[in-house]
Amino acid sequence: MRIPQFPILSPQHDATHTSPLSGTLAMLPALAAASPTLRTSRPVSRLRRNHRHHHGVHLHLHHRFPSLAADGGGRGRFLLVGTCAASDGSAGQIKEQCLCTIWNFSVDEKLRYKLLGSDMLIPIVRFLDDEDIKVKEVAASITSYLTLSHSYHGALVEAGVIPKLVHLLQTKDNDYKIIRKEARSSLVELSTDDSYHALIVDQGLVRIPLVGSSAYKAFRPQPHSWPSFPDGSEIQRSSRPSKYGATELLLGLILNEKKAEPDEAKINAMIGRSNQQFLARVGAIEFDYEGKEQSGSQRNDHHTILPWIDGVARLVLIIGLQDVSAIAKAAHAIGDASVNEHMRTSFMEAGAVKSLLQLLMHNDVPVREASAYALEKLSGSSKVCEKIRVEDGRELLVNVLKDSDTPVEQLEKTIHVLSRILDMEPNYYASTGSEDIVDDEKCSQGNVDGELNGMSQNLLKQDELDSCSDSIFDFDVISRLIKVLKESSPSLQEKCATLLEHLAACEQHGTAMTAARSESVIEAVLEMGVIHGTTCNPENLDEPPTIMVEVSQAVGATVRLLTKLLNFDIFARSINSVRIVALLRRMLQSSVPLQSKDWVTACLIKLESRGLVDRSVGDIGMEITIYHTIPRLVEQMMTSFSSEMKRKAVIELNRIISGGVMEYTTAVATAGGIFPLVKMIEEGEGDVLEASLAVLYNLSLDPENHPPIIAAGAVPLLKRIVHVESPHWNRALQLLRTLPV
Repeated sequence: MRIPQFPILSPQHDATHTSPLSGTLAMLPALAAASPTLRTSRPVSRLRRNHRHHHGVHLHLHHRFPSLAADGGGRGRFLLVGTCAASDGSAGQIKEQCLCTIWNFSVDEKLRYKLLGSDMLIPIVRFLDDEDIKVKEVAASITSYLTLSHSYHGALVEAGVIPKLVHLLQTKDNDYKIIRKEARSSLVELSTDDSYHALIVDQGLVRIPLVGSSAYKAFRPQPHSWPSFPDGSEIQRSSRPSKYGATELLLGLILNEKKAEPDEAKINAMIGRSNQQFLARVGAIEFDYEGKEQSGSQRNDHHTILPWIDGVARLVLIIGLQDVSAIAKAAHAIGDASVNEHMRTSFMEAGAVKSLLQLLMHNDVPVREASAYALEKLSGSSKVCEKIRVEDGRELLVNVLKDSDTPVEQLEKTIHVLSRILDMEPNYYASTGSEDIVDDEKCSQGNVDGELNGMSQNLLKQDELDSCSDSIFDFDVISRLIKVLKESSPSLQEKCATLLEHLAACEQHGTAMTAARSESVIEAVLEMGVIHGTTCNPENLDEPPTIMVEVSQAVGATVRLLTKLLNFDIFARSINSVRIVALLRRMLQSSVPLQSKDWVTACLIKLESRGLVDRSVGDIGMEITIYHTIPRLVEQMMTSFSSEMKRKAVIELNRIISGGVMEYTTAVATAGGIFPLVKMIEEGEGDVLEASLAVLYNLSLDPENHPPIIAAGAVPLLKRIVHVESPHWNRALQLLRTLPV
């Protein structure tokens, strides 16, 4: 960096003149006092040179502004730097030197943390867009050092640093070489936080593990054959020769082959594969010094950042190598990058699904676990689930499930993937019925034969899929799932119960679950839910909230499984209905979330419809109303953004309360319904206002509810209704008379 020629400033540029940078430099004297040896530190040669330039700025301004120079040694100097940054003329050079001063501070890890409380970050991020490339370079270098401290990540992201760094990284100008390096380093550090990594992926970049150039020596390109897409599907052969000759080579020049044109996703996958395989063949895909040339001892030298087309292809290429460490890193990176539908389908088109399925049977345990993790993340897409099914992935996943030596983490992810696949299969049935839609249209025109053909085709496909499913999930698999449900953690229990719920749609599977003694396991899970749902239990006071959430989700999934199994007489006869009903009623009265109570309520209604509830134990319907329906309606009034939903909730609540059951009124107050009712009186009109006043009047008949009604601000609202003599003034007056006002 050359030494700048400092401008001669006019006298009107005094210390009171401010700029975006001058405010940030006001705190530098304190930092200088905190580290008197900072000026002698030698981080790198370039920083030493910048530091000398920084003192040159001060020396020049001491002669121009002696009054400011006399204002304390440190403070005066930094005010002069701020004034210089605000001046006109060669502002770019001055800003560069001022930023270099901050750069020196950012190198020191201890001082870097002291900068966090200042207003520096927003101007520094703003300077990434500066017209002067040298200012951009220094700002990018400061950002690169700041990202070494994780405490800066949130503030930098809030200041909008990620889009700016992505833009700098994608700039192809030769003068931006250093800026691109610093931007890449910053993005790699930011990507260590999962939430910020997702933001980076949304910007079109992917984090890639650096596995060493030696790992790529095992790469062998496929021998010449008929071209295929990266996902393994072959390009359709044409019976008509190309107009230009060389039919097999110039596939893209075949005219009028609209059906053979690949979509954009396949084209991007082919481009990425070609780029990465070429780099691997010539030995330029990765260099051993890559990632280690960054400044800073804490620099993350294990990853780099690539555009998504190349990044997706690079990761798929790595999982096809022989280095087990590289394969595990790449598979885990695929899972980390699968944050949206675009990335999931991109990996699918690049051929990741087939390779990951094969890696489930790898000899190395970390490779198997990383592959299961990647498949779990990818299976969030229905297209990927369909691809897994087409690649016979269900059989591989079931084999992993059967293996008793499968690690718990891999087992949980495998069960989750299987559950998602079964959850997506109804969509598959619908998608394979395109012929039926056409036949239905023909039927509407009188083509009865078309309807019959469509129905027969649909039944054949359904039978084929059902028989395939039955042959995969045999008694051994179901017994294994029941055992996992009994012995595993709440998180794994929830996934296992969900998979069993999908299987319980088939009577054959329901019979197998009954034979595997699933009723005793379900009862044990319900007992766990009752214990954790009792707020007064001293054992639950120190439990983290995540455990309570996982338990409630596991219980909810198990109750759904129980409800599904009650469709089969053989299972209904095997359960201890008295014990099951007692557990469900206790759970209904507990503090488990309303979402879990939804399933508990449905199960109780199912048990009652099958005649499995003893009438002598009390009215199930009344308990459901008190502990589920009323709290759900109150929650709907409090949290719904739809005025129509709120209207329906308060009208239904009024219908329940008007029955005259005192327990219902108490349940409304217990659920916290007074404040939302007063809010409905303030905002509502017509039938909403009438229903709200009616419910609140019933609540006011209990003196214990008077303080919360008054605290909610009901009195001024009621007086206003009476004063303007609205259609409901009489009801409001009656309510006022019951209150002690």
